[in-house]
Amino acid sequence: MASEFTWEVRVYYEDTDAGGIVYYANYLKFFERARTEWLRAIGVEQQKLLEEHDAMFVVKNVSADYHAPARLDDALHLTLVIEKLGRASVVFRQQAWCGSTLLNTAHVKVGCVDSALRPCAVPDAVAGHMRAYVS
Repeated sequence: MASEFTWEVRVYYEDTDAGGIVYYANYLKFFERARTEWLRAIGVEQQKLLEEHDAMFVVKNVSADYHAPARLDDALHLTLVIEKLGRASVVFRQQAWCGSTLLNTAHVKVGCVDSALRPCAVPDAVAGHMRAYVS
């Protein structure tokens, strides 16, 4: 069974619209932060990845389903698993939860590129760490 990464975030005033509900685009920011924290947790520092392997991750595609709203001061539980690990890309399923209520599900495809933004293979050492999160 795949490992699931989790990360907690609190909803601040700056995350909400005039009605006190999380602005839809901010889920993408939450998910970006969760992917960054996940990389750190598996021992991948993005700056070192670029310096040592001339590789970085860029978002290629995102689809998101909004199930329920999050509100000011909610404590959100973000989850991440890998749906597909390719040679030069990774597809994540990320979810935002408040308690037992599913708020958002996103499918995020990232590509691995070099500093000239040309596709390149995910470095073997990084891919090895990622395999534990493939669903």
